[in-house]
Amino acid sequence: MTLPSRQALVPFVSVENMMRLVLHVGIEQMMVELTHAIEADFRRWPAFDKTPRVASHSDIGVIELMPTSDGQHYGFKYVNGHPGNMRQGLQTVTAFGVLADVATGYPLLLSEMTILTALRTAATSAMAAKWLAPRDARVMAMIGNGAQAEFQALAMKAVCGIEEVRLYDIDPAATRKCAANLAGRGLRVVSCDTAEQAVLGAQIITTCTADKQYATILTDNLVGGGVHINAVGGDCPGKTELHRDILLRAGIFVEYPPQTRIEGEIQALDPDHPVTELWQVIAGEAPGRTDAGQVTLFDSVGFAIEDFSALRHILKRLEGTEFFLELDMIADPDDPRDLFGMIIRSEGQ
Repeated sequence: MTLPSRQALVPFVSVENMMRLVLHVGIEQMMVELTHAIEADFRRWPAFDKTPRVASHSDIGVIELMPTSDGQHYGFKYVNGHPGNMRQGLQTVTAFGVLADVATGYPLLLSEMTILTALRTAATSAMAAKWLAPRDARVMAMIGNGAQAEFQALAMKAVCGIEEVRLYDIDPAATRKCAANLAGRGLRVVSCDTAEQAVLGAQIITTCTADKQYATILTDNLVGGGVHINAVGGDCPGKTELHRDILLRAGIFVEYPPQTRIEGEIQALDPDHPVTELWQVIAGEAPGRTDAGQVTLFDSVGFAIEDFSALRHILKRLEGTEFFLELDMIADPDDPRDLFGMIIRSEGQ
């Protein structure tokens, strides 16, 4: 049988190979590299096509497509969010992504993105904290100790110098899991019985819960002056984590306002409530934290450019490794006009 041409072969990163690659690079080093990659693309934010994700909502979850392009490469991610999956022993979030060449339309990479999304979400949180949190921040509270929690803690350690993480979840088993996974990784890990206990002494508070509902994970009385909040869990209509009073006194920073106003914490505010786009802070076009007593909030819902950055970085990191398979994905007849003939000639080969 005729072997496929090089043009037909697309690198594919499976879950197994993504894990191998991450361990080869080092989890914290990968966080640092992804933070730098995302930050570099935020600096050139105007170069990208931008649109809110295309979402199909149901009563039990959401399935989304997240596309973007910088004119040279095109990327998209397929991702779901189904909070009830955990009760069936399934992941709340699963994802895969594609990176393609704009000049030809040919795909350059197909990759799992369940693990990669966890990595890039944490890297984005750490990037935001790098620009918005107090300079001397060494303690973080992690409220919500599910699948994202360890990634968040290690990204904050690697990028921002966090030394202590204070854990709280309404499910004590989740906190025990998280504490066990973080043991021996250079962090002081404190397991807490309440959110109030978790935020004591924390300069960075990260909320990351899964339930699709208007929730109040963090109330205004728990947030002191000078704190930075990463609100990660509110990422679709009808799903929030913070009391509205926190939003009213915080400096709010977002990825892409048209998407965040629909999906983020600020869906609880007036449509014209002032926010600052994080890319403007990174590019030097807008101020970040303005004084030591200011409460800053990164209303993180996840945006396609972050996935684009992650896919491009993974493609680069694959060079010289064996952490991928080559899939025969593109029909490549000798004569581009003769696709039918390609099928006929394959008979009997």
